[in-house]
Amino acid sequence: MRIVVALGGNALLHRGERPDAAVQQANIERVATALAALVHEHEVVITHGNGPQIGLLAVESTADPALTGPYPLHLLGAQTEGMIGSLLACALHNALPGRRIAALVTHTLVRADDPAFARPTKFVGQMYSRKLAESLARRHRWHIAEDGTGWRRVVASPAPERIVETDTIQELLNSGSLVICAGGGGVPVTADGDTGALAGVEAVVDKDLTAALLAEDLKADFLLILTDVPCVYTGYGTPRQQPVLDVTPAELRRGHFADGSMGPKTEAAARFVEHTAGLAAIGALDAAYEIVHGRAGTLVRPDLVGG
Repeated sequence: MRIVVALGGNALLHRGERPDAAVQQANIERVATALAALVHEHEVVITHGNGPQIGLLAVESTADPALTGPYPLHLLGAQTEGMIGSLLACALHNALPGRRIAALVTHTLVRADDPAFARPTKFVGQMYSRKLAESLARRHRWHIAEDGTGWRRVVASPAPERIVETDTIQELLNSGSLVICAGGGGVPVTADGDTGALAGVEAVVDKDLTAALLAEDLKADFLLILTDVPCVYTGYGTPRQQPVLDVTPAELRRGHFADGSMGPKTEAAARFVEHTAGLAAIGALDAAYEIVHGRAGTLVRPDLVGG
């Protein structure tokens, strides 16, 4: 079975942890252990988040006095793909001796006229006071928005249209390689309508929607979205919290999950199942093997009655 695994940001950094290199190195070994059994039995492609890492690089770039301006987000995204890809490749090499592994910096095509560019919503980087956020916004031409107790930069999150390296990923899979790709949703690029020339854009593509698109294009059988909760819950964090264990895309969408947490994951799972009639699941990293074999997590399946 061909499985696309989408690792959440908790794979490298758990909630509240400092973003130190040593912390991420230790956490990535847990990832390799959790995925090793799956890789032994199935053909696997691994994607991953990069939220904490790109946020850290963005803050450092903004504060660097040697620069005339911060690095653009598409280049920071490429840096995180390389760093996280290297951590995953080394940990998986150690957990799976002799296995061929490729970590690929991947580009995701988006539309230049995507409405998301006019309505930035994706938070990036640290929290600021309103006064400092407004000053930075004027200096760097940022958009800012209130996020709880402070203000943060917001950037566009356009929809993924195509993963540029899909054919290369397919060839690597055909050669027996375990492929790590599409990190952080991929480096966002637009293509010139006449020449096809690619250009990076100031945006962040949702990693789960990119994983769903990649899984569809690779004709995967299963999309596995791993996070830090055992399954999807309705009423999460309230007295009415209830687990969702077996669900169709339509039923899942009726849950109205928050955009900032479970919403993109449930939408990605629903899209993949609708477009392919395959299976998707959402659950905890340490239960990855159990989820694929139907013993844990939230299973998203086609509507078998009147589908």
